[in-house]
This record gives sequence, C-alpha cells and structure tokens, in this order.
Amino acid sequence: MASATESSLHLLIYFIFLFFSLSFFDSVFHKLMPGHEPPVKIKKSPDLPLRFRYDGTFKILQIADVHYGNGITTRCRDVLASEFLYCSDMNTTRFIKRLIEAEKPDFLAFTGDNIFGPSTSDAAESLIGAFRPAIESRIPWAAILGNHDQESTMTREELMSFISLMDYSVARINPFVSYLSKAKEKYEHIDGFGNYDIQVNGALGSELANTSILDLYFLDSGDRETVGGIRTYGWIKESQLHWLRSISEGFQDKVLSTDLSSHISPALVFFHIPIPEVRQLWYKAIVGQFQESVACSFVNAGVLQTLVSMGDVKAVFMGHDHTNDFCGEMEGIWFCYGGGIGYHSYGKVGWPRRARVILAELESGQKAWMGVERIKTWKLLDDENLSRIDEQVLWAKQTPNRSR
Repeated sequence: MASATESSLHLLIYFIFLFFSLSFFDSVFHKLMPGHEPPVKIKKSPDLPLRFRYDGTFKILQIADVHYGNGITTRCRDVLASEFLYCSDMNTTRFIKRLIEAEKPDFLAFTGDNIFGPSTSDAAESLIGAFRPAIESRIPWAAILGNHDQESTMTREELMSFISLMDYSVARINPFVSYLSKAKEKYEHIDGFGNYDIQVNGALGSELANTSILDLYFLDSGDRETVGGIRTYGWIKESQLHWLRSISEGFQDKVLSTDLSSHISPALVFFHIPIPEVRQLWYKAIVGQFQESVACSFVNAGVLQTLVSMGDVKAVFMGHDHTNDFCGEMEGIWFCYGGGIGYHSYGKVGWPRRARVILAELESGQKAWMGVERIKTWKLLDDENLSRIDEQVLWAKQTPNRSR
C-alpha cells in the first residue's frame, strides 16, 4: 500500500516537472522565434509647447540635490535620532510627491546631484527612482547634472542620454541650435552634457499663444577638474556661454522682427555649481539663510558678466550647497539656492528639507493675457504643514527687484 502511494506521488511530481519544463521551453523558444521580439517601449512625451495657464500663470518646482541612492535600503543623513531608523530615500520620494500634489506645478526642474554615485549600485535604476514622482505625475520635467551623478556606473553623456529618453522629460543631451547668432555661426562643440533651452509660450487665446514669452536656460556646470595641479569644482565654459549668447540673441531678434517688441521674454537660468561671485552675497541683503561657505570653482569664467550683458536673464537657480537656501541680487540678477531636498544628502539636524517654487504671472490686457509681468518665488518645508516661507518678487515689469 505504501509502495503504491509512493509510486503515485512520484508520478504526480514527474508530470508537474514535465508541465513546467515544457511551459518554460515554450516561452523561451517563442521569444526567440522571428516576429516575436518583445514590444519596443516608446517614450511618453508631454504636450508641447509648454505654455502659461488660462489664469495667466506658469509654475516651476525646483528640486535640488535629491541624492537618490538605492531606495529603501539607503539611509538618511543629518536627521533627528527619532527619525533615523525608518528614514530612507523613500522620505525624499514622499516629499517630492507632497510638493507636486500641493503646488500642482506646470514644470519640474531638477538642478543636479539627482543621484549620489557612491551610494548607487546601478545608475539607471537610481535615476528611475529619483525621477519616479515626476514621471508618475506626467508633468513635463527637465534635469541637469551635478558633481555626484557620474560617480556610479554611467558617464555624464550616458546619464543625460538616459534622462532625455525618460517619460515626460524635455531634457536634451546638448543643444539643438534653433536660432543663429547675428554672425550666423554654428557650434560644432559645446562643453559638457545637458546644455539646452526650453521655451514657454503665452496663454491660449492671446496674441502670444504661439510665441515664447519665458525662456528657460539649462547649463552643465561640470563636476571636478584639475587646474595647475590643484583640484577644483567644475565651471561653465566659454563655449557654453557663446552658445547661450547666441540663443538669447536669436530669441530677441525674433521678437524685435514682429509687432511684439514690448514683450521681450524674461529668462531664467538653471545650473548646479554656483559661480564665485555668489560668495559676495554674504555682505549683502538676502532673503533666506546663508549657512555654509559657497563651494565653487576658483576659475572665474565670466558667467555673471555674460548673463548681465544678455539683458534677458532675471534670475538664476542653483543647488550644490544644501544648507544655503537664500536669494541675493547681483547687478540686477537674483541668484537663488533651491535648498537641499534629499534625505540621503547632507543637511542640518532639525532643519527641514525644502524645495523652491517659482511663479511667473502674465500682465492682464483689455481682452487677453499679455507678456510676463512678474516673477515670484518661495520655499516649502517638509514639515507637518508643508510650510511656505520667504516669499518674494524677483522681477516685475518696469519695477524690477521688488521683494516682500
């Protein structure tokens, strides 16, 4: 009786093994057969062009220094002892989701150190984790690189290529020159990866619906370099500034050739590593907190002079120094830190992680919205109430540099 039972059991096990073996080989050979390749994933693109809302506003959420690692296994830094045990990259993800749900931005700008290379075993997987809230929101977004992104398994070029191919991303590896300078020059080489411009059109129903009235410039500020045997942070090179001047001149020439000369677009610039002149803001009135020294290159490439000479740039938004979250003005241009958002990045115990919001508002005409009238900013803290602090006006038409 026991022998018959054992035989039946062995026979059952044999048939189960045979069934799963046949299923496995059928699945494998089916995939190898011609005409049965896996479906190609097509990038999900946002509706373009970007444009102002019907209420005459365009809102940008700046997300600085996410420092994403490996997800739930990556521990937080500089948090309260009571928070440490259950704190990970997921806290950063939850904060970004809260911000998106609360502010409902039209655009997300990631300003570098999106992943923290030394803590990242697979750069592609970590990029997906870092940008998941943006992708799931289906809001157009763009990113530039910081000085830590490439310290894992991908080069800077590979990182920007991957970012440009992600769902709802409008980032680019390097420029597509859509406008030429007055000298009709084209540029064969531009330093870095992630130099590009994004245009924001006027509101539907207005005479500016098909015209860019807010220009967003993104620049790769590099990572680390050696100059004269001394290690320093990267900086924005002359080739990048040459391209930037060309793009700005092209935008302005296009406007001046129309009947819209009174609507020359203001521009905003985004890069990661601050320029040396930001240190001077220690001695000037600022809005926000200056809590650590400005970590920048000792090479001064003339970025400030270039931005001033262009005439359209009203504000610059940076990352890199996580516990600086201030805005300060130099030569008519505001320089603003985002404030570190990532929980795996260094911070300050008891000082909430934060992010910056930028709001552009249109001038109201008699029958429709006109050009940009005002650009404002504030910060949101990752506390119980998502506290809003340090609201100020960065630029206003004919009344620049007001703050409140």
